[in-house]
Amino acid sequence: MQDTELRTSQLPAIPGKRYFTIGEVGELCCVKTHVLRYWEQEFPQLSPVRRGNRRYYRHEDVLLVRQIRDLLYDQRFTIDGARTQLKKNASSKRVAEHHVTIDQVIAELESVVEILN
Repeated sequence: MQDTELRTSQLPAIPGKRYFTIGEVGELCCVKTHVLRYWEQEFPQLSPVRRGNRRYYRHEDVLLVRQIRDLLYDQRFTIDGARTQLKKNASSKRVAEHHVTIDQVIAELESVVEILN
């Protein structure tokens, strides 16, 4: 079975480590290491920590690689289309986070009003 035939939902579980090498990420996401290095150039969101000449990916980087893999391999987006989709997802996530923050502030203000009454 080729790497691209494996669906993103069938990928192995991500271990509870803090950092992963590029080889480990390649195995966890079924993507070759040269593809990961290329994606780093194409997707500015993907920026592993560099120490010397080595890359160390965080858990959120592995999740992002899986998301990019899903967009490119499973959903058949182009690189440009995947980049656009990731930007949209990031914008939607920020909006949702702002709504949660606003709801929390409203709840706190309502409790202050109750205390004052």
